[in-house]
Amino acid sequence: MKNLLIVISGPSGVGKGTIVKKLLARGNYALSVSCTTRPPRDGETDGKDYFFTDKKNFEQEIENGGFLEYDNHFGYYYGTPRKFVEDKLEKSDVLLEIDVNGALNLKNARPAALLIFIAPPDEQSLIDRLLKRGAEDHEKIAERLSRLDYELSRAADYDYTVVNDDLEKAVNEVENIILKEKGEKI
Repeated sequence: MKNLLIVISGPSGVGKGTIVKKLLARGNYALSVSCTTRPPRDGETDGKDYFFTDKKNFEQEIENGGFLEYDNHFGYYYGTPRKFVEDKLEKSDVLLEIDVNGALNLKNARPAALLIFIAPPDEQSLIDRLLKRGAEDHEKIAERLSRLDYELSRAADYDYTVVNDDLEKAVNEVENIILKEKGEKI
């Protein structure tokens, strides 16, 4: 069977990145590395976590059709590099961790993409995760939470929704969805 482009998305702090890391450790998946104009966070590496670039170069890539999807999110561009993903798809399934708008834009460009929405068990759990992460100040967290209702309202546009109330259970559920979509035994 042809390799799948698997999109994992949901609100900030829901555990998308952790689920993707667990899947990468388990299976024959490649990770799509997104491109962004935001500055690196502590510990992030160019080419591994993101391809970091400036606004001018990003906009040039938009003009050149270099992205499967892109969006301006919290004041920064984020995009999925077309050639990078297509090269990875030749060899394996590709996991893509992106925001809700990016996922829906990608589905328009690639209808065969598998979209899996990761939902929090409740809003307070999400707030607690964002605070525990400690990567942003309260203003940035409030900005991210201001999108929560919109993002949750788009879950119905996805192929599947997985509630991340127990990490291992959520990872198993996502993996079972992928196996089902590939026609493999669960």
